[in-house]
Amino acid sequence: MTEFQWPWEYTFPPFFTLQPHEETRQQQLKVWTDLFLKYLKHTNKFSLSINEQSLPLFHNESIQRHLSPELILVILEQLQRSGHATALDKRRQEWQVYWYTLEAYGNMVYDWIQETGQTNSICTLYEIASGESTTQMDFHGVDESVLLNALRLLEEKGRCELIEIDGSHGVKFF
Repeated sequence: MTEFQWPWEYTFPPFFTLQPHEETRQQQLKVWTDLFLKYLKHTNKFSLSINEQSLPLFHNESIQRHLSPELILVILEQLQRSGHATALDKRRQEWQVYWYTLEAYGNMVYDWIQETGQTNSICTLYEIASGESTTQMDFHGVDESVLLNALRLLEEKGRCELIEIDGSHGVKFF
C-alpha cells in the first residue's frame, strides 16, 4: 500500500478548528469531507467512531493538532447530507461512511451484472464484494453491510431481490 498523501491543509493548524466565517467554514468542510472519503478508501475502512482520537485522520502529531469530537460530528453530518455516511447509533458516535453514495454503489453493481450477463442469476454478497471477477471494479472490497444497504435501494427500484438463508445474503438481479 502506498503512503497516504495528505493535502497541504492538513499541516495548517487552523484547519483543525471550525472556522467562524461562513465561506471559509464551507471550504474547510469541503476539504475535510473529501479528505475523510479519500483517507477511508486508502485505508479500506467503512466505519468510524468519533472517539478514535489516535486515528491519523483526526490527529496530526507533527503540528500537535486534533479534531474535536464536535468538529468530527459536523464533518460526518456533512457527509450524511451528501449521502456518504449514516449514524449507526442514537448518540451519533459510531458511523458508517461510504466512499461512494449507496445509490452509486448500487448502480455500479447493477451495471456490472448487466455487462457480465448475470441477470436472472443469484450471487452472494461475497462474490460481489470480494470475488475474483470484481477485482477491477470500484466496488471491489466494499464492506458487505454497505453493499447490503446499496442492494436494498436496488430492491426498492425492482432491480433485484435480496435472499437470506441461514443468516447469509444472496441477491437475484432482474
